[in-house]
Amino acid sequence: MGKQAAAVALTMACNCQGETSGFNADDASEQGPVNPPIESCGVCKSCKKILAGNHPDVIQIQPRGPFIKIEQIRALLHTLSMKPYEAKTRVVIVSKAQCMNAAASNALLKILEEPPNRSMLVLIATCGSDLLPTIASRCQQVKFNRISREYITSRIIKEHGLKPQAAEIISAMANGSLGKAQMMIAENWLSRRKWLLAEIRTLSLQPIARLFALAEKLSHEKEALAERLEITKTWFRDLIIDRYDTEKIINQDVADQVRIASRQTDLATLLSKVDAVQKAQNRITANTNLRLSMERLLIQLAQP
Repeated sequence: MGKQAAAVALTMACNCQGETSGFNADDASEQGPVNPPIESCGVCKSCKKILAGNHPDVIQIQPRGPFIKIEQIRALLHTLSMKPYEAKTRVVIVSKAQCMNAAASNALLKILEEPPNRSMLVLIATCGSDLLPTIASRCQQVKFNRISREYITSRIIKEHGLKPQAAEIISAMANGSLGKAQMMIAENWLSRRKWLLAEIRTLSLQPIARLFALAEKLSHEKEALAERLEITKTWFRDLIIDRYDTEKIINQDVADQVRIASRQTDLATLLSKVDAVQKAQNRITANTNLRLSMERLLIQLAQP
């Protein structure tokens, strides 16, 4: 949705040294950040450092594993106790802020209640309700809407030279995020999806040992597992949608296989399989045993 890009743009605007911004370095206040300009120049020393990700006063906090841990917040507290090196406004960008565990969230409250001078914290979350109410209530919330599929499709066709059908599939799976769409292209997502769909289509024909082997393979590739479960869910979603509106099928490049599989399975069974994938996603989010979760799911999906 552009949240990370907006955070970087705000950081640049708060620290731009260029003439085009109309923002003079002498305007910085020891009592707190001054109002930033609407735009930054993008070419001054400060803007270039921020864009390159090597500005000493722009701090990025990312989850370590599934969580943002209290050790990371304690280290942040120590850094914020000192003055910025060179920035007019030091900026902390907490990505995936919903991944803070309870201890980390409580530690962050102190900073939010008494922010250090010349410092700004930007928390990026999937949804405000994913944060603890005590955290959300101390932040100024800015909501981002999904970018339209049409815009993402046209943008990635122009920038990456994709064929329209491939671009439409990626834009549908990107769920309104241009950054995710670009990452999918960079990581050769279409090829991985093609392999996975071929595996899913033949699950009911495989012996139990083959299902267990596939479950083991998927569980070992933990970083890609969430994406592969989402692809699996869209396959069964398409089998349902095919009965009502074929133009809304996501996997248009395999529409013929979708149509055949849809006719071979009743609606109640398809709905139960979508539900099984959703429950597996929830279990994995809750940090359960990945291999057991995948074995259970594949056995359910292989049922006729």
